[in-house]
Amino acid sequence: MSDTPPPNVWAAPPAGAPQWPAPARGWPPTAPGGPPFAAGPPRTETAPAGSAYHEQARNGRQKVPQRIGEFLLVLVGNLAVPLVVIAFGALAWYVLGQDFAPENGDRILGDPLADEALGLLSIATGIPVVLLAVRWCGSRPGGTAASVVGRLRWGWLARCAAVAFPLIVLQMGGLALWGYLSEGEESLAGDFPGWSGLLLGLVVLWALIPFQAAAEEFVFRGWLAQFFGGFLTSPWPGIVIASALFAVAHGFGEWSGFALLFYSALWWGWLTIRTGGLEAVIAVHVANNMTAYGITVALGQLAESGNAADAPWQALVLELVAAPAYCLLIAKLATARGVRRLSPGGPAEPAEPAGRVEPAEGAERAV
Repeated sequence: MSDTPPPNVWAAPPAGAPQWPAPARGWPPTAPGGPPFAAGPPRTETAPAGSAYHEQARNGRQKVPQRIGEFLLVLVGNLAVPLVVIAFGALAWYVLGQDFAPENGDRILGDPLADEALGLLSIATGIPVVLLAVRWCGSRPGGTAASVVGRLRWGWLARCAAVAFPLIVLQMGGLALWGYLSEGEESLAGDFPGWSGLLLGLVVLWALIPFQAAAEEFVFRGWLAQFFGGFLTSPWPGIVIASALFAVAHGFGEWSGFALLFYSALWWGWLTIRTGGLEAVIAVHVANNMTAYGITVALGQLAESGNAADAPWQALVLELVAAPAYCLLIAKLATARGVRRLSPGGPAEPAEPAGRVEPAEGAERAV
């Protein structure tokens, strides 16, 4: 047995021994001689500090090919991916031996609840499509599509929801009362599905609506505004174009429904820029859809349900007041809570009175 002690593997390497170079700016190292097969995530850049929400694509890496690629990826993704989801859903429905809807209808699955759930799920795929497009082609963090701080601000989203839900319930209650006074009990006619049917419908639809509503906001109030904001100074061309496309995407029903969608979208587009993110518009969109679907399920009208494109003129009249009321109230609340509307690190925004900054957003400047 040798008296030589074993080598200490934890000891520092002797002087002159080759060492890996320290990375200059993260991984992989830029100096030669680094470890083999080193690869890091794709490099992303954010917009300059102090950029508004619609300016988040201005990260210096958006050339014409990248813009075209991002546009095509979002366009094709939001057309093809939902079709794939619907196709797989229909295949699963067939394997389960369930009935399909008549060919002359607008539905695919024989069960209205399952068909509606499949439609909501297919729309929800817009979220990953947008996030991948801005990262792969836009070379910026996907979270910049959500807000100027690069993420959804959950505390702010909850506060907006606390305002949106009572307002939407009041608005739809007013619409129901208007219909009752003008048409009588026929306006509220329906077939109650029973408590089990009501509970099942609410659980399934309410679980999917937040993703569906958020996906529409990521596409129309988010990506489209930032796409045009990448090369246009004013946010309004993007807001107007996105609002028109938002109305068209719901189909052509009543003229009042198209006008309602376009008018609401204009206000929501302004609110997104004003609050620096999608949280406020996601909240009101979710509140609107949850309330509308809740009423539809309770009345047993899911099989005949339309969308906002079929809204009557009375709904448009109420929206003329409700949309600005919500947006102006949220804008005032954002100012009081110090919600950031510009990306961090830029010139200071107008300060608010001391003691009114939201703890969760304490590092943010007041708007």
